[in-house]
Amino acid sequence: MENSEKISSRGIWAGWRRTAQVQKETGYYTMKNEMTRSEILQQFDLILDSESYGNGHINDTYLVTMPRYILQRINTSIFTNPDELMDNIENVTAFLREKIAAAGGDPDRETLMVVPAKDGGKYFKVDDDNVYRVYRFVENTKSIENSKTAEDLYEAGVGFGHFQKLLADFPVEKLHETIRDFHHTPKRIEALKAAISENKAGRADSVKAEIAFALENAAWADAVVKGMEEGRIPVRVTHNDTKINNILFDQESGKAVCVIDLDTVMPGSALYDFGDALRIGGSAAAEDEVDLEKVRFEVEAFEAFAKGYLSEMKEALTEAEIALLPLSVKLMTYECGIRFLTDYLNGDTYFKIHREQHNLDRARNQFKLVADITDKEALLAEAVKKAV
Repeated sequence: MENSEKISSRGIWAGWRRTAQVQKETGYYTMKNEMTRSEILQQFDLILDSESYGNGHINDTYLVTMPRYILQRINTSIFTNPDELMDNIENVTAFLREKIAAAGGDPDRETLMVVPAKDGGKYFKVDDDNVYRVYRFVENTKSIENSKTAEDLYEAGVGFGHFQKLLADFPVEKLHETIRDFHHTPKRIEALKAAISENKAGRADSVKAEIAFALENAAWADAVVKGMEEGRIPVRVTHNDTKINNILFDQESGKAVCVIDLDTVMPGSALYDFGDALRIGGSAAAEDEVDLEKVRFEVEAFEAFAKGYLSEMKEALTEAEIALLPLSVKLMTYECGIRFLTDYLNGDTYFKIHREQHNLDRARNQFKLVADITDKEALLAEAVKKAV
């Protein structure tokens, strides 16, 4: 599939990818009017060579050389409103650039820079399936796919914490909700209950233990949503895909430089970002590991990330947010688990699968992690206390 005009790539840089919440099989598409990349680049005043870049499977991405830019095709099957998507990205990056410059930093290196099209627009539209944008490439950086070292997790915590700290006073009402109810866990639970009741794939009887676990844990799963509704937890700018490969690190020092992949930047809770980062970063096993003996939550990973994150955010977070940091990891893991189970019951219609019962394997994996996190919550609370 990897020819010049028909490619599924995992993102802008090697580590730029979408979270499991939107890993939906959307297929491949070609340019209906057969415009070449060179012709598209001319719409951004970039008459340059380009090559495919990265390994993402939501947006199609190309590296434009001499000088280097990033040309990316937005996946409009997932992001159906490019105007709102790009409004969010442009507003956030413009705000970050001002903050970074005021602090004596380098805005061209420490945040993304959207390159406008010749007509002044944020993107160039060929047709409904082919919508393109351009960023300046951040030089002398690297991405990390799946590191579990304490040093890398600490720097990831610093990077995401600094990102949120800079945006702490951003007027969040300016942001669009590009994916509605993305982390509204009670609504995810209602979707699971509907899937159980409808039993479209006839699988409910074979997963009674998993259903029981999911429903037994539903009682605490409204903690963040309820806190936000009651005003105890502030609504903030959130990234919503805080895996380590969505940070660029300095090529030489290994320090966090720039947070990337801003497509899911929306209003939300800082707890979503903290919890989701450790759902992956704190697990000893891959998300779809079938040997549940290998699935456990690593307190040391939590300690490293929390120390880095709180070195930036401890003054900005409220006491209520700090108290819920351990729970946030369990919450995001639980939410992902029930989404996998819901999709399995519905006949695997959302998440891409590579084998029979893949979504069930994922759900079991996440539920095992939830149980282990529950056993270790006191240790995680103590780690937060030390980091603060």
